[in-house]
Amino acid sequence: MLRIEAVDYKNAVHAAALLELLDHYAQDPMGGGEALPAKTRENLIAEMAARSTVYSFIAWHEKDGAVGLINCVEGFSTFAAKPVCNLHDIAVREGYRGQNIGQKLIAAAAEKAKQRGCVKLTLEVLSGNEPARLAYRKFGFKPYQLDPEMGQAEFWEFKL
Repeated sequence: MLRIEAVDYKNAVHAAALLELLDHYAQDPMGGGEALPAKTRENLIAEMAARSTVYSFIAWHEKDGAVGLINCVEGFSTFAAKPVCNLHDIAVREGYRGQNIGQKLIAAAAEKAKQRGCVKLTLEVLSGNEPARLAYRKFGFKPYQLDPEMGQAEFWEFKL
């Protein structure tokens, strides 16, 4: 039996599960291959709790505990004049992948985003992460583009 639950950042069990699942994901090659830095582990929950535009869900297995996580960060679309929800982290513990846990986490995030008036969900995925790409397509995601002649949007960064 699987239960999807909204994370209460003030709940010590939820906070520990979130940190453990996020660290598990961070150590995976698709998450960068390195453990979360100690400073991140120390500050993450308080920083997330301080932001009303951040919310998370955990998938709980009745026997094995926390097996999946999704962290959402609300942004804003100037073209729609409404909020958007970025699915910032989606992690399913090895051994539980391929069981539609990610789909259930995305569905929970989508429902919350609708309640908050969001017009769309966004996410980023590595081009080499074919299992994740297939899961996102299954849910209905597709690469973003405005004009096919101009190509698909790319995710870029500049670290501060």
